Amino acid sequence: MTQLNLTAPAPAAPVNLDKGPVIFVVLAFVLGALAIGQAIDSRQAVLFLIGGLLGLTLYHASFGFTGGWRRFVVERRGNAIRAQTLMIAAAAVVFIPLLGLGSVNGQALVGAFAPVGVSVLVGAAMFGLGMQLGGGCGSGTLFTVGGGSSRMLVTLVFFIVGAVIGTAHLPWWLGLPSLPEISLGRALGVPGGVIVTLIGLGAVAALTMLVERRAHGSLEKAKPAPRRGLARLLYGPWPLIGAGLLLAGLNIATLLTAGHPWSVTFGFGLWGAKVAQAAGVPVETWAFWTWPGPAKALGSSVLADVTSVMNFGIILGAALAAGLAGKFAPKVHVPFASFLAAAVGGVLMGYGARLSFGCNVGALFSGIASGSVHGWLWFASAFAGSLGGVALRPLFGLDGFKKQ
Repeated sequence: MTQLNLTAPAPAAPVNLDKGPVIFVVLAFVLGALAIGQAIDSRQAVLFLIGGLLGLTLYHASFGFTGGWRRFVVERRGNAIRAQTLMIAAAAVVFIPLLGLGSVNGQALVGAFAPVGVSVLVGAAMFGLGMQLGGGCGSGTLFTVGGGSSRMLVTLVFFIVGAVIGTAHLPWWLGLPSLPEISLGRALGVPGGVIVTLIGLGAVAALTMLVERRAHGSLEKAKPAPRRGLARLLYGPWPLIGAGLLLAGLNIATLLTAGHPWSVTFGFGLWGAKVAQAAGVPVETWAFWTWPGPAKALGSSVLADVTSVMNFGIILGAALAAGLAGKFAPKVHVPFASFLAAAVGGVLMGYGARLSFGCNVGALFSGIASGSVHGWLWFASAFAGSLGGVALRPLFGLDGFKKQ
């Protein structure tokens, strides 16, 4: 006779909801969307809410490039990098055809394209080194700040400082050897651009699997989730692959709504420039801030800047996720060595992102998904810089090549 298994499933892990932060953030989202819609337009309010969904996803999945790259270097585990390549691939199969059309429903579409030159090579390496010292990439800095990390707030402040300095120096860097923008979609046609992009991303994923299998004999299996269904959706943690696909979908929504892909770091430079301008620094006379796009942003409200309102949304979305998970617990004390690493890392990331036309989001994710060759150069150079950053972490009392 077959014996029935009457063992009850393990109870879900309890969640101590942080009601105060959750209520505050929900109100901030409602009032913020209404204010942005009133001050600017409904499209900008939608982008603010898309930013919120990005922040919620990033936090619930702990989806950052910094930790994933470091874990591959230190432990030879590549599941995070594979999730990142899947995310970029999912966006690319939609981005490249859409950009080939040029517009959708009257909305002009522009990809994340940039010249392929020395500024990208140097800037991305600086960014990769800085993100290991700072403890987060562009998107990672935002969602960890939203989650209540005081150390990452230090990183963000100095990220802004580095970005402003980068705007002062960028014209000089652009005078160094460089190739023009190279679009795989235009050079190879839409099908060719998609295929080459997918082959490149597949090769990166395959390399991580080869390295991981040689080091451990098999690929790492996902750990059982502490909760399921609606409880997992609300409180997390979310699986990396599912989160990556959702981030790809939200980047596609950003492209269709804003007319360009998701980016992060232009907003940091803009915030810093406005603060410097208020303090009497004539940033409006700097070459970068006389160019049409930056000049328009500098002369307008930050609420009119797509990157800024999405960044605000990301911070709030992460704060909501932290509150739902019962993990919103700001810590004020930051050891001096850790503070110094955050400051140095932040400046390097801000300066490097400006030189290389973006961070892990604007240059790597959106760049490769757009079919831009500069995104691949950014990836290779930033990873090389990241290796140096991992090696330097122990000097600041942080874990490096050895497991913590």
